[in-house]
Amino acid sequence: MLKTFLLSLLGLAAAASVAGALVVPWFWVLAAPLLVAALTAAHDLVQRRHAILRNYPLLGRLRFALEAVRPEIQQYFVERNYDGRPFDRDTRSLVYERAKGTDAEEAFGTERDLYRPGSEYFTPSMAPLPIPPDPPRARIGGPDCTRPYDMALLNVSAMSFGSLSAHAVLALNTGARLGGFAHDTGEGGLSEYHLRPGGDLVWEIGTGYFGCRTGDGDFDEQQFAEKAAYPQVKCVSLKISQGAKPGIGGVLPGAKVNAEIAKVRGVPQGRTVVSPPFHRVYSTPRELVRFLARMRLLADGKPVGLKLCVGSRRQFLALCKAMIEEDVTPDFVVVDGAEGGTGAAPPEFADIVGLPLDEGLMTVHNALVGAGLRDRIRIGASGKVATGSDLVKRLLQGADYTNAARAMMLAIGCIQAQRCHTNTCPVGVATQDRRRARAVHVGDKSQRVRRYQEATVKSALQIMAAMGVDDPSGLRPHMLLQRVDPHTLRTYAEIHEWLAPGELLASPPRGWAADWRAAHPDRFSA
Repeated sequence: MLKTFLLSLLGLAAAASVAGALVVPWFWVLAAPLLVAALTAAHDLVQRRHAILRNYPLLGRLRFALEAVRPEIQQYFVERNYDGRPFDRDTRSLVYERAKGTDAEEAFGTERDLYRPGSEYFTPSMAPLPIPPDPPRARIGGPDCTRPYDMALLNVSAMSFGSLSAHAVLALNTGARLGGFAHDTGEGGLSEYHLRPGGDLVWEIGTGYFGCRTGDGDFDEQQFAEKAAYPQVKCVSLKISQGAKPGIGGVLPGAKVNAEIAKVRGVPQGRTVVSPPFHRVYSTPRELVRFLARMRLLADGKPVGLKLCVGSRRQFLALCKAMIEEDVTPDFVVVDGAEGGTGAAPPEFADIVGLPLDEGLMTVHNALVGAGLRDRIRIGASGKVATGSDLVKRLLQGADYTNAARAMMLAIGCIQAQRCHTNTCPVGVATQDRRRARAVHVGDKSQRVRRYQEATVKSALQIMAAMGVDDPSGLRPHMLLQRVDPHTLRTYAEIHEWLAPGELLASPPRGWAADWRAAHPDRFSA
């Protein structure tokens, strides 16, 4: 019936158009929209791609239009201040306000349900302390490191040039230089945009060995040594996996490999580049430890570490055993939470693969403590760190410092459009489209990065001072409470198991004993 009606409408529109044009010359102005609608409906009837258009020609297009604007409607009109994802409006507004240097305060009390199970609370002290004038730093450098680095409590997490625009990288690194904190390059290589501003860098090496690879994709020691010697490079990090997509590699289509990106990554221009899910330089925990030692030697004693999204506790314990037997340790370990980050990933990996930062961080901290290695290794935490309370929570759970990626993007103008992988970022942050990227004004945005980092660290120090602590080393698990049901509060000391130094070596606790026995320094057994 509908098809017959539309075909009749098309015929009438054509006839009316011809007749009208003969009588009134400007009739086409009125008839054209009707004719276009009729032609569109006819096309919908005969096309084969969309079933809904074949059954509901023209009207079915309303569904696609509404679907296209659904994210914007959801973000701006539907979601409440405290339940948006990945970052709620309260958090985004807090980052924006701190980046702009305006007051980030609220009146009339919290909007959050403090009696909801899972709610957490820091314990304020009856004898709070003054805020320390200078933020503490974490000294990165174990016994084999000859050139240690003092890491800020909050730094720019790993984001590659190629994923981010040149202007965004320049703004982030300039902000890091102005604020005196570090900037992780991501695995996409050392670009001139990382180096030009002069900010401190953590050079990240992934499975593609971009910037230090041979023609067939192996690790190139000479290139690595030459670039690790740059004065801007303060630390080097080997990426084992990342929270957004642990266990899989990546593909950069040849169409995106322009001359500039090809030069930075050390790959042929115009050719598709595959980052494998595995490293070629090791296959066992012992080989990994030895390679880290080799990297530190090539880097002339600069701190060398690794980054991973934790999966199997047994595998990390195997790595600990390899460290003990080889008497070699990384200078730092960055724990990336499965909360994800700026990297695009298949939904299954983003949603259910890898441990969230809470469990991953406490697993790594306790494993290193129990193995007697914690005093040699510093721990960084990355995964939705955006506020002062986020920072304090991670320090309390075992981290020495934190990294933030998406919060730093918000600081330079990101609006959480979630189009990072489409090259159509509306604010020019995550794109290689020069017309879009020009929206990021480096001078203004770099100041926003500096102000955001400074204000967030200050907020963390305020919280710690209110808890009676003037240094992160004074934070203890009993200082964080969690509501486990509507009527019960328990401290982190009660909820989670915390190992004593060397406990795994002396007498492994019951909950760890099986994994510790099964862990082997010469194999990554699940």
